[in-house]
Amino acid sequence: MSPFGWAVLVAICSAVPAAVVYIVMRSRSEVLLSRQREQLAEARAALAAQRDAMGDSLRNVEDATRRKAMDEFLADIRIEERHYIREHKILFVTRKCLIRQERIFFRNIPLSNWVEQEMPIEEGADVDKLAQAMTVFTPQGLVETAAKRLLQ
Repeated sequence: MSPFGWAVLVAICSAVPAAVVYIVMRSRSEVLLSRQREQLAEARAALAAQRDAMGDSLRNVEDATRRKAMDEFLADIRIEERHYIREHKILFVTRKCLIRQERIFFRNIPLSNWVEQEMPIEEGADVDKLAQAMTVFTPQGLVETAAKRLLQ
């Protein structure tokens, strides 16, 4: 055999294991790459689930805070009322009217002007009971309407 034949044989003998090593290493790197992509996909899915859970908990906290602020606001609203009897003298006839005045307060700030109602009363009528029946701002109705308006 000539030296050129030996050189070709050596080149072929070294190229074959090099090709095998290249193929094995390439398949190994593809396996590692696929494992890393799988881990990355799992991490992204976990982050997306955590982000969704965080968004839900944040909305719940905001709703709870809004409800608490509304309750505190409504607790500071009160109604001031007063009533008295006014007498009208026309010639020889005296007419009595029950005057009831109400206004809404937030802490010590008036939110409305005095709302006045006048109702004629007869002799012997229960003035306190009549005054309660004439109320404009009922505490229950006030809380319900204020809550509906503020929540909108």
